[in-house]
Amino acid sequence: MRNWEQCSDEELMQAYQLGEEAAFVVLYRRHSQRVYGFLKSRLKDRAQVDDVFQATFLKLHRSRAQYDTSLPFSPWLFAVCRSVLIDAVRHAERRPETPDTETVENASAGMTSSGIKSLPDLAGLPAKQREALELRYAQDLSFQEIARRLETSPTNVRQMISRAVRRLRGRRS
Repeated sequence: MRNWEQCSDEELMQAYQLGEEAAFVVLYRRHSQRVYGFLKSRLKDRAQVDDVFQATFLKLHRSRAQYDTSLPFSPWLFAVCRSVLIDAVRHAERRPETPDTETVENASAGMTSSGIKSLPDLAGLPAKQREALELRYAQDLSFQEIARRLETSPTNVRQMISRAVRRLRGRRS
């Protein structure tokens, strides 16, 4: 049995490429805290940090055959990490937040076609968010139509509604 702890990162990666799972365990132990700290310093959301962290090591696993053992391991690992981080940030920017159905139903249950009933949760929302919710769920307008009425972009309308729903969700718990 080989003592993996005494091997260099490059030797460990070479062994991992050949199927030695124990070599990966040592690499992970050596570098996981630095990778996590790197991601934590660049992302605000803990869940996103965890997702990108996991995706980094998954990508390392999937692309281990492409690693050139004549090059230093640590810079390669962080190149993989940066790549995954950039992909995650781009994906998050393309995907507008959408409220979950339960929260929307709870919020819209207090609305009528004439407007918002006096619910304490809705009364605490900023006026623009309250108006966006009313237009969307009480009057069933599209994001485009709401954007025209509020003189803003459809993306901003989605964000306003999403923020309002998050505020409502936070008050329920």
